[in-house]
Amino acid sequence: MIGVGGQGVQVNLSNFLTYGDCRVIAVCDAFMDRADRARNIVNEAYGSNDCKAVQDFRELLADPGIDAVVISTPDHWHVPMSLMALEAGKHVFSEKPTHSIDEGRQLINAFANSDKVFQGGIEDRSKIHFHKMVEWVKNGAIGDLERVDVIMPKGNDVEFDEISPVPETLDWNLWQGPAEHREYSWNRVSGRGWRQIGIYSKGAILDIGTHLVDTAQLGINDPHGVAVEASGTGMIPEGRLSDVPLEYDLIYRYSNGVELSVRNGEGAVRDPASCFIQFTGSKGWIKRDGWHGPLEASDREILRARYKPEESKHWPIPKSEQRNFVDCIRSGEQTSYPPQALHEMCTTLHMGVMAIELGRALQWDPDAEAFINDDEANKRRFTPPARNWESV
Repeated sequence: MIGVGGQGVQVNLSNFLTYGDCRVIAVCDAFMDRADRARNIVNEAYGSNDCKAVQDFRELLADPGIDAVVISTPDHWHVPMSLMALEAGKHVFSEKPTHSIDEGRQLINAFANSDKVFQGGIEDRSKIHFHKMVEWVKNGAIGDLERVDVIMPKGNDVEFDEISPVPETLDWNLWQGPAEHREYSWNRVSGRGWRQIGIYSKGAILDIGTHLVDTAQLGINDPHGVAVEASGTGMIPEGRLSDVPLEYDLIYRYSNGVELSVRNGEGAVRDPASCFIQFTGSKGWIKRDGWHGPLEASDREILRARYKPEESKHWPIPKSEQRNFVDCIRSGEQTSYPPQALHEMCTTLHMGVMAIELGRALQWDPDAEAFINDDEANKRRFTPPARNWESV
C-alpha cells in the first residue's frame, strides 16, 4: 500500500484487509507517522507483527515478495509511480486521475506490452445506482439519448500560508517527486490544498469528474469514448495557492451528437449533496440528485425495466474495484477500469480544464489524440519535464 492517507486507509486498505486470498505485507507513505499507523492497522487485522512500514516506495518496488501495489498518492504521482511499479514487475492498482492527457497514453502503451494488470481506483462502475442508469440508457428506456447534465462541487479556494520547517516525519522530496520544487507549507500537503494546485492536481473537474462524468460517458456510448469538443467558462483565482478552476460551466460535444453539460453547484469540494446527474432522451429522463440520492425518472416504469444478461446492451455490474483487481490478477482478465478507460475519461476532463485556461473552445481528434489546429493546447497535453527528484 503506497500512500496511506484517508483514501489509502479508509477505502483501499480497509477493503483489501477483508480478502482471504491476498495479504497486505507492506505499507508506505512520505509521512512516516502515517505509515506507522497503517502498519498497526494491518498487524491488528491479521493478529501478527509481520507488516513492514517504509517511507520510500522504491523499497517496496525492489521487494520480490510483493506481487502488486496499491497507489493512493496525490495525482501527480499516479502515473509515474505506476510505470515504475510495472517496470519492477508488479500488478498496479492506482487511484485516479492522470495528471495530463499524455500520461494516459503512456499507461496504455506500457501495460499493452505486459502480462501485468492495471486497475483504476474508481468505484462507480460497481455501484448499482450508476450501473442501472447506464443500463437503462443503453437499452433505450428513455429513447434516443440527447443530453446529459452533471453538477459537481466547487473547488476549494486555498490561500498561501507561511513557509515552515518540514515536519520530522515527512520526506518532502519524496512527496514532491516529479513536481516542480516548492518550499514546504501545510496548505500544500493538506487534503483540501494539494488538489487545488496545478503542479499536483487539476482540481474538482478531474477529482469528482472521474466519478460522475465516467457514468455520463458510459451512457453516451460514443464509439470514440471521449468528447470531440469542449467549451465553457470558469474561475481561476489570482494571487492564491489555488491555481486551477474552482468554478466551471462546461459543454462537451460527442461525435454521436450528444451534449454533456458539466458545471459546479454551490457546495464545497466533495460535498455529496452537490452531485447531480441526469440523462435526457427523446422519450424521458433519468436522474440522481445527490451522491446518495434515490433514482428518479420521468416515468416510474423506466425504473422497473429489467433486462436478461444476454439481452442487455450493458455489461453485468462488476465487483468492487479492489475485489476485481485481485480476481483479474488471478485470471489474467481485463479489469473493470483498465488504462484505456482511465485515459478516455481523463482526456475529456483535461479538455475542460484547458478550455477554461485558454479561454476558447477546443476540438479534439480522437484518432490522432491531438487538438485540431491549436499548438498551445497540444503542448498542454504533456506534463512538464519531471524534476530530478531521485538525485536529491
